[in-house]
Amino acid sequence: MALIVQKYGGTSVGTIERIQAVADRVIDTKEEGHQVIVVLSAMNGETDRLLSLAKELSNSPSPRELDVLLSTGEQVTIALLSMALEEKGYSAVSYTGSQVHICTNNEYGKARILNIETAHVYERLSRGQIVVVAGFQGVDENGNITTMGRGGSDTTAVAMAAALEADECRIYTDVDGVYTADPRIVKNAQRLDSITYEEMLEMASLGSKVLQIRSVEFARKYNVNLRVLSSFEDGLGTLITDEDENMEAPLISGIAHNRDEAKLTIVGVPDMPGVASQILGPIADVNIEVDMIVQNMGLDNSTDFTFTVHRSDYDKALSVLQKTAKDIGAKGVSGDNTIVKISVVGVGMRSHAGIANTMFKALANENINIQMISTSEIKISVVVTEKHLELGVCTLHTTFGLDNEKVL
Repeated sequence: MALIVQKYGGTSVGTIERIQAVADRVIDTKEEGHQVIVVLSAMNGETDRLLSLAKELSNSPSPRELDVLLSTGEQVTIALLSMALEEKGYSAVSYTGSQVHICTNNEYGKARILNIETAHVYERLSRGQIVVVAGFQGVDENGNITTMGRGGSDTTAVAMAAALEADECRIYTDVDGVYTADPRIVKNAQRLDSITYEEMLEMASLGSKVLQIRSVEFARKYNVNLRVLSSFEDGLGTLITDEDENMEAPLISGIAHNRDEAKLTIVGVPDMPGVASQILGPIADVNIEVDMIVQNMGLDNSTDFTFTVHRSDYDKALSVLQKTAKDIGAKGVSGDNTIVKISVVGVGMRSHAGIANTMFKALANENINIQMISTSEIKISVVVTEKHLELGVCTLHTTFGLDNEKVL
């Protein structure tokens, strides 16, 4: 007998019919002899609906009251699923975040989990009951309801699995696993049987929306085996776990991309200590995150400084940079919000040379110009013009042999 945590997102519980289907899947796991905890999101679109109601009353609603409001979405789904399970003859009990006592800090809208009290959950499981828990929400030390922001239900599921030392945490979504590339771009994209925490973190940070970064970080920290599966079709999905030292890692596990990129350049900057801080400090002060950075030294003791930001921050960053240019005596500022980032990811890079050269040569053969490059131990990212996104992703997918073979 294993202890399994199952998490279902908003699409999976979007209608009564789908909630009935989730109940059947939960029962199948229970009938296999396992103990089951289910973590649910609100119905698809419900959180947005509640937000719009709040916005009708106030342009800046109280963060505390907003969390009280948003937490009601999950209360609906956990009650309905528990009713469905009871109707099918299986004893179930629902818990809100405060009832489970998922203790968080008091950062409304982006709370972090501090600890989870597990005694009464274990007690319910020992009675043979199915425990249904509201995702996305918790309670602070003063009893205030808190929510965890984007990906909060995934984080709740992984945290429950860690606290209860579950054998596996299964995240059910509208896709049947993690793919070597976006199937909407690459027709021959393959589902991965397994992927390491590190690779998944890199792919999530690079635009893959299968899992939120926070939940993968949590899983890695507490060594929780994660599995991504489809709510709508049977299959083994993709297992996310520690790197297996006994297996030869594939050279490249996946090709990721991110459309939401913009590039800014400040030219003719006087070369002196602290200039990078003078440029990026004002950007950070307006809460804009910087991704890739390239600095080029000129022959006239000046430097050109280029960095990328999220496309939605482009106009604000450009305005800030133009003021900074005047303050530090730079020659000018330029920008481009029609770029994309393409990345190759794989732990196999650690033990293989020449990956970057293969990548750059493949793109050059398709006349794709590389504007910026960044690397980590298991990732190489390049910035190219937006019109070359699909060609670049498909070319690299083929170049690294991901089209036809099963990637383990």
